[in-house]
Amino acid sequence: MTRKSINVEGFSHGGLPIPAASRVGPLLMTGGIHGLDLEAGEHGEAAEQIGRMFANLEKILKAGGCGLEAVVRMTVYVKTPEIRQAINDEWLKAFPDEASRPARHTQNNDHLPGPMLVQCDATAYVEG
Repeated sequence: MTRKSINVEGFSHGGLPIPAASRVGPLLMTGGIHGLDLEAGEHGEAAEQIGRMFANLEKILKAGGCGLEAVVRMTVYVKTPEIRQAINDEWLKAFPDEASRPARHTQNNDHLPGPMLVQCDATAYVEG
């Protein structure tokens, strides 16, 4: 099997040579996905970052050949634990069916750079 780098226009890891995701066969794993506004280049408040993080995740998954339905696990990194409820709000929008949600782990990371308040990574299984 051949590994394929997945990239999305405007999304980067600060100029580092790291793709947004990587896929081998049906397995897709993302790198860190932030909530930066890809057009304005701004982070904004926590709720804005969280909403954009999920939107960026969707764009990356689409570029990799799937959607949110393919996610089997996510890890969400937060700078402060107070934003967990805002994460849950977006989580329920992204995964409304309680019988079909991916596993999730939320972890504090006070070393997220600059104004970044939240970041995630995801593992997906791509059918076909």
